[in-house]
Amino acid sequence: MRSAETRTHKAAFHTTAESFQPRRFLSNPHLQTIAGNFLPRANHLPLPESVLVEVAPPDPATGIPLNSRVLCHCHWQPEARRASALTVILLHGLEGSSNSQYICGNADKLWYSGANVIRLNMRNCGGTEAVSPTLYHSGLSEDVHAVLRFFIHREHLTAVSLVGYSMGGNLVLKLAGDLGTRAPAELRAVVAVSPAIDLAESADALHEPLNRIYERRFLKNLLRRYRRKAALFPTLYDAARTAGIRSLRDFDDRITAFYSGFGGADEYYFRAASARVLAQIAVPTLVLHALDDPFIRLSSASRSGLLANRYITLLEPTHGGHCAFLAQPDLNRGNDGYWAEHTALHFLLTNS
Repeated sequence: MRSAETRTHKAAFHTTAESFQPRRFLSNPHLQTIAGNFLPRANHLPLPESVLVEVAPPDPATGIPLNSRVLCHCHWQPEARRASALTVILLHGLEGSSNSQYICGNADKLWYSGANVIRLNMRNCGGTEAVSPTLYHSGLSEDVHAVLRFFIHREHLTAVSLVGYSMGGNLVLKLAGDLGTRAPAELRAVVAVSPAIDLAESADALHEPLNRIYERRFLKNLLRRYRRKAALFPTLYDAARTAGIRSLRDFDDRITAFYSGFGGADEYYFRAASARVLAQIAVPTLVLHALDDPFIRLSSASRSGLLANRYITLLEPTHGGHCAFLAQPDLNRGNDGYWAEHTALHFLLTNS
């Protein structure tokens, strides 16, 4: 393990929040968010190696079998430099997958910069409901840790970084905080884009009238996935528990918390939030959060915690929406306008 004194200091990274200017006609946060979700990214990646990784089991108190696996899509550099190249593990957001546009956009840039890329699906995501009897949730940072350990050991990797979006951003921050100064020497950096650091506040913000369009979409997909799980594992899940669910908080209270060993939504949000462990992060970390994010709320306490930690760089542009940050492209200079992806790449290479 590497001591705190030997880790790269965040001052080596010079990008500022002011360097982001929204794309013409897309300064509105909802337009940014929707366009960022649907606009296609360049994807010239080679075919991946698909690897199922057994992850840490859930709490035995739930009574759910302990054989959960997650699917990783791996893009490796040539064998001669695979172990020495930077490896980046990418983690999607709520109801996303390894094929989400922002994951593919990051993967394309990273692979062509010379990095190995692992596109990680959370439990049940990417069509993997049948290979994991458990549900996924925002507190399963140990799954990311299991994948990190697995590939460091299997590939003899020397430098690994983590990138997470939204829910995935909370997970990578939580893992970094959980590990603290015990993080393996191979873990070089963490990037969180629009991370759901304060889970309760963000879940409630989704239920605000202007954000109901997002909540309805999340709920539709969550309920559909849960019903598939109930059909696959009828002795573990009761499909009738979905009756009357009208908000994300309802779903987390009646489904997520109930089947994941939490006493209710409030306990789940508290225990799963990376907000509790920000002070313990001891690896170079970049957090990108738009001040106009429609539904991710960053509390004043969390903002203070981010700013107080010398390993964390917080960039908060005025605009950017949720997981979007669409800037004006300048193709003559090789800039496709995806500011978060370019900023993450710069930070990761600086700290590799």
